[in-house]
Amino acid sequence: MPKAGIIYNDVKPVAVRIAVELKEKFTTAGWDVCITRGVGGILGYSTPESPVCHTPIEGLTPPGFDSEMRFAVVLGGDGTVLAASRLVAPCGIPILTVNTGHMGFLTEAYLNQLPQAIEQLLAGQYEVEERAMLSVKVFRGDATLWEALCLNEMVLHREPLTSMCHFEIAIGRHAPVDIAADGVIISTPTGSTAYSLSAGGPVVAPGVPVLQLVPICPHSLASRSLVFPDSDPVNIYPVNTPRLVMVVDGNGGCYVLPEDRVYLERSQYSARFIRLQSPEFFRILREKLGWGLPHIAKPTSVELP
Repeated sequence: MPKAGIIYNDVKPVAVRIAVELKEKFTTAGWDVCITRGVGGILGYSTPESPVCHTPIEGLTPPGFDSEMRFAVVLGGDGTVLAASRLVAPCGIPILTVNTGHMGFLTEAYLNQLPQAIEQLLAGQYEVEERAMLSVKVFRGDATLWEALCLNEMVLHREPLTSMCHFEIAIGRHAPVDIAADGVIISTPTGSTAYSLSAGGPVVAPGVPVLQLVPICPHSLASRSLVFPDSDPVNIYPVNTPRLVMVVDGNGGCYVLPEDRVYLERSQYSARFIRLQSPEFFRILREKLGWGLPHIAKPTSVELP
């Protein structure tokens, strides 16, 4: 019996309703269906009373989701997609993302396209696009305090964000550099259109094997965005006496003290997105962010007298 999964945002009534309907549809068609809420992939925040909030990366996978699963349908917005990618990436499960949110930059289909999308899915008429993910860890000495998979970006800053921070950052085997800024972002190509873009970083096409370092409001004209190979690991040492806050993919993180070290590297796991048509990154940039659209009407061809 073939196996499928459904991951949904239980805060959105439409996502809950569609999840139930899809489960019935797949079950009637002879599929074994596992269903779970996307909240399981949300990392959560540590608190001053509980500074360590640690779940191993592989420990987030829901019961029943494994490498035998053909695919999982994700119902929600970009936050649900980010959470779902952490849930299933260790098992290599491809996900079909259906937008029930607002922008849905990471989603493949809209609700009004769902019947046709499911038809293609069951017929196997799709491609799988792999997106690089980051492994993010916080160490205190040799002990791992916190770890997570990251599809978009890791952000490290002070509370409040407007306070200046100092960081020593070592990329690969290069000598550490000192950066003074409100914070720093380490972004994947997928995350280059998220917080990194708002902070002045470049847009990077998904297939390019790079990461980028983006200082947030740097206190120097020399501190600008840096793109480097994703084969180079990154170590970040906070220099500030007050604690810092690390946030991963905008939905979870932990406190980072001066004696801690943040370590990032390209993960062995990838997010696998089901594409119902050939991936066209520039089309998504145009539709979602307005990239490349003309701001001035172009003249039509006129016959000369």
